[in-house]
Amino acid sequence: MNAAVLPAAASPRSRLRRLVSPFVSPQVFDFWASRLHPTWSWERSLARIVGRAEASADAVTLLLAPNRHWRGAVAGQHLLIGARIDGVLVTRSYSLSDAARGDGRIEITVKAIEGGKLSGHLRDNARIGDVLELGPAFGEMTLPERADGARLFLAAGSGITPLMAMVRAQAAQGMPAPLTLLYWARRREELCFVEELRALASAHANFQVRFLLTRQEPRADDEDAGRIDAALLARHAGDLRERAVFACGPGGFVDSARACAETGARSFASEAFTPPPRESGEDGHAEVVLARSGRRFQLPRGESLLTALEAQGLKLPSGCRMGLCNTCACGKSAGATRHLHTGALHGEPVSALRLCVNAPAGDLTLDL
Repeated sequence: MNAAVLPAAASPRSRLRRLVSPFVSPQVFDFWASRLHPTWSWERSLARIVGRAEASADAVTLLLAPNRHWRGAVAGQHLLIGARIDGVLVTRSYSLSDAARGDGRIEITVKAIEGGKLSGHLRDNARIGDVLELGPAFGEMTLPERADGARLFLAAGSGITPLMAMVRAQAAQGMPAPLTLLYWARRREELCFVEELRALASAHANFQVRFLLTRQEPRADDEDAGRIDAALLARHAGDLRERAVFACGPGGFVDSARACAETGARSFASEAFTPPPRESGEDGHAEVVLARSGRRFQLPRGESLLTALEAQGLKLPSGCRMGLCNTCACGKSAGATRHLHTGALHGEPVSALRLCVNAPAGDLTLDL
C-alpha cells in the first residue's frame, strides 16, 4: 500500500478523548470550560471575534479566531454563523470574504439587510471578544487548484464576498490567470473593498475591476452605470467564449447573468443568496403530517415548508434558507413536493428534502 494513503496514527490527545468520551457530558464540559476560555468546548466549533472594521455604509468585516474544532474552508465557500440574541440561538450562512490564513483566522463581511435579525446584530452589536458558533463549510462555487484560463467574476451586493475571497486567493498566487471582476451596487457608498481592489488592479496586469452603479452616475475611470446585460458584459469583458464565468448576488441578478453567459461562456457557475422571483402556480392547501410528533397541519401549497411550519410555531433548524447548507433537510415518507426555485415536482415516496426550498404539492408526510 502506498504510504501516502495510510491512516495517520492517533495522537495521545485523541486517544485520551476516545477513552473518556463515554463519561463526559459535552454540555457540562462546555459550561465549565467556557469559564476558563470563551472558545474551549468538547466538540462544538466556536470562534471569538478578534477584529472588526467598517466595510461600507451598511456592512462590517469581522475577523474570527476559531477553536481547534473548526475544519477549515476554501475560498468561495460559506459557513453557518450562530449568535445568541435575546437568549435564542440564531443561525444564518455567510460567505468567507478572504482565503484561508496561515494563522487559522477567518473573515466574514456582513451586510445588514432589512428585517435580518442576525445580520443586523452582527453589523450593529457584535464586538471584539464576542463568541460565535460555527458550522461546517459548504458550497461548490470554488476555483480549481490550477489555473484553467481567463475568468470573469460577476458580483452584486453582498455577492461580492465569496468572489472577493477568490480574488484574494488568486492574488496570493500572483494572479496566475487573467481575471476581470464586474461589481454592481446601487450607490458608491455601498461598495466594499474598493481601495483594495484598485490596489490589486494596479499591482497585477492580469486583473481588472469595474464598479457598476445602478443609481448614480460614474465619476472614475473604473466606474460605469447600468444593470447587467449582454452589451455591458461585452464592453467590459470581451468574448465570453474565452472565459469561465462565476456569478453571485440576488436571485434575479444571477438569472440575468446566466441568460447572458451560460450558453456563450466557456463555463458558468453561480450562487444566489436570495431566491429568484417565481410564481409557484399552486393554490389551496395540503395536509402535512409530522410522523414523529403526530401533528397535522393544513399548509399553503405555494409556500416553503420551512416558512409554513415556522408560522405554525415550530422551531426548526435552518441556516442559509436557500437550499445550500442542508441544515433544514429531513426525510419525506409519503407525498409529493415542488421545488420553489425550479418548479420541479418530486413524487418519490421515500426521500430527503430541504424544507426551505420545497412546498407541498399534495398531502405529505414528513419525518419530523
